Amino acid sequence: MKLQWLLLLGLVFAIIIAVFAVFNVDNVPVNYVFGESQWPLILVILVSALLGFLLSSILAMTRTYQLKRKVKTLQKEVAVKESLIATQQNEIAEYQKAGVTPDAMVVTGEERTHDADESLRSQPKRDEFGVNDTEDRRVDKRRDEL
Repeated sequence: MKLQWLLLLGLVFAIIIAVFAVFNVDNVPVNYVFGESQWPLILVILVSALLGFLLSSILAMTRTYQLKRKVKTLQKEVAVKESLIATQQNEIAEYQKAGVTPDAMVVTGEERTHDADESLRSQPKRDEFGVNDTEDRRVDKRRDEL
């Protein structure tokens, strides 16, 4: 159905261009850097529109290619995260079968560190902007003084 609407729209556009061409057959001067010539107005308009279409198509294809590469990279990242989740779920199931309660662990990338480690507790957590979680993030701290 969408293709039929596109074909109908293209046909209407072609009819409009044909009517426009009939009314714009006058020759107009076209100035080049190296000279000047006379061209029918419809050709000047059509060539300009065609060049604009080609330029926007090239830019759109470039953007589409970049986005496809980004999607592929993110899909690989999701697959790695899903495998990590599956591994952790299997470990949890094994602990539950054995009736053992494991110590809490902090998982960062490839390394696993026990939560009871003092070096982790002594350092405040930082968010992605490098701000300590324990800091007051309000812009105006004078409100507490009032």
